[in-house]
Order: sequence, then C-alpha cells, then structure tokens
Amino acid sequence: MALVAVSACTLASAATEVNTASVADLDGVKGIGPALSARILKARETGSFQSWADLFGRVQGMGKASAARLSAEGLTVNGAAFGDAPASAAPQALARPASGASR
Repeated sequence: MALVAVSACTLASAATEVNTASVADLDGVKGIGPALSARILKARETGSFQSWADLFGRVQGMGKASAARLSAEGLTVNGAAFGDAPASAAPQALARPASGASR
C-alpha cells in the first residue's frame, strides 16, 4: 500500500503546468533549458497560454515535435497533454455552420 501511495504522489507531481510554472519548474522538465524557459515566461507575460497551438505559436523555437517531447516529459497547457483535444470543441464547430446554412 505504501508503494502505491508513493507512486501516486510521484505521478501527480510529474506534471508541470506551463501557465503557473516557475523558472525552476520549467528548467526541471527534460528538454527545457534556461533559454527556452526564459522565452516561455516572456511570452506568458502577455497572457496565459490557451492551448498547445497558442504556446508554440508564441514561443520561438517551439513546434509540434518539441511540444510532443515536452508533453511526454510532463509539460501541460491548461492541464492538457499535447494531442489532448477538448471533447466538446469539434461538435460545436460542426453545429454552427449547419444552423447558419438553414436560414
């Protein structure tokens, strides 16, 4: 039982949220060094990152490949790993054009 509790704590602390992480937190993610963490924090000054696309769109040197690697190392954006899509996003996007077309 103690081993299960330790494992759960380790997994819970493995995630690093990009919108709240400190320099030390970001530098603790394998693949993020001082230069990238500084660019992330600089871009975050203008507002929280809304999505992974927002993150790699605003931070120079970030792209889909690096986002996938950093996500695998525990980086999250609004609690989501790279590749996670909100379940409600696609149905809403499809519903809007259909309702506009029927008028």
